[in-house]
Amino acid sequence: MPNPLVPKKIPLRKCVGCNEMKPKRELIRAVKSPAGEIALDLTGKAPGRGAYLCHDPECLRKARKRKSLERAYKCAVPQEVYERMEAEMTDDAG
Repeated sequence: MPNPLVPKKIPLRKCVGCNEMKPKRELIRAVKSPAGEIALDLTGKAPGRGAYLCHDPECLRKARKRKSLERAYKCAVPQEVYERMEAEMTDDAG
């Protein structure tokens, strides 16, 4: 039985764009599937290697400039993937 006096632990993840630690629920997971495809995982449950980004397209731009996703996935990330992710982020925000 959980102790009501002990607060529930909130999992934190680091945004690869701004490098800030934030609660996992506030971030979007970008995932590299076992097949090698890179996409945004809005459910947070897709199989594969994950990296987290804020909902802000500016964080995606910073990650792109610093090649943070390339380092996280240990492979090159095509330009079209960044463009698709940015489009998904702006569609999701609107």
